[in-house]
Amino acid sequence: MNYKIIDMDKYYRRDVFRHFSQDCKCSISMTSRLDVTKLENYSRSTGTKFYINFLYMLAKALNSREDYRMGYLWQTQQIIVYDKINPAQYVFHEDVESCTPVYTEYHNNYDRFYSECEKDIVKAKQSQKYALDMGNHPNWFDASYISWLSYDSLHVELPDGYLYFMPIVNWGRYHKENGRLIMPVSVRLNHAAADGYLLAKVFLLLQEKIVEFTRE
Repeated sequence: MNYKIIDMDKYYRRDVFRHFSQDCKCSISMTSRLDVTKLENYSRSTGTKFYINFLYMLAKALNSREDYRMGYLWQTQQIIVYDKINPAQYVFHEDVESCTPVYTEYHNNYDRFYSECEKDIVKAKQSQKYALDMGNHPNWFDASYISWLSYDSLHVELPDGYLYFMPIVNWGRYHKENGRLIMPVSVRLNHAAADGYLLAKVFLLLQEKIVEFTRE
């Protein structure tokens, strides 16, 4: 895990960061609807799993900007940017109605990511432990699929003042609407690290990455 320390005197959002990390400590979240028709068509035509393909799109989008890769070293009170962030996903066990966290490393190479993610999921299905290990996985962002319904909104709360910068992303089932497959996606970011533009940009980047990927 590599990172660089942000020079706060030169940080382009310095004043906004100070306000939302000192005066008004809060997070910002949004739910939007994503057109995943092309990604579903790609998954079906290639015999690959839509879930893993979307997870790859998500990790690729979030790794494309430093704003989404920020972290906080509480020991030294320094703000950092990780070289990359990885998805911490979840496998649900129907029999016990609980889930197991799955730490999958992000690789820009699609084939490598897909293969390793698939293996991680198979391994997690053999366990029923809720073994979160955030201490050893500080640059993993939360990525959770809510498979039971297609929802309209979702909000994730964290205690005010807690400088947690990793994105928290949820998504639900897609449904057909006017001939297109539409999927709800929710993103939570710390307001000190992101404003409305950066939050909206996650969805725009996701749609952009899907178009680029399915066009190749």
